[in-house]
Amino acid sequence: MRRSTHNNYYEATLQIRPFNQKVLQYVVNEVEKRKDVFIAKTEELKTGVDIFLSSQRFTRTLGKKLKDRFEGALTISKKINRRDRQTGGILYRATVLFRLKQ
Repeated sequence: MRRSTHNNYYEATLQIRPFNQKVLQYVVNEVEKRKDVFIAKTEELKTGVDIFLSSQRFTRTLGKKLKDRFEGALTISKKINRRDRQTGGILYRATVLFRLKQ
């Protein structure tokens, strides 16, 4: 797994519920194909796993790929993170929830 020098930096969270090793491995493989995206950290929870990614656009696209490849529901939401120092624009963090069909 590739990591950045800024380990705390992430733009989006991919939540996989419930935990599934095949889905997690698919996500890791997709991230490793890209040189501009990295996994900042992962958190294993009782209900599943959270993966913090460096690219919001990639995470949204990955969520759609997961929905097409595995049976499940996809929910995308965003939350205000901070204001951009240079432009004054609002920056968001996305949360992409992929819930596998039981």
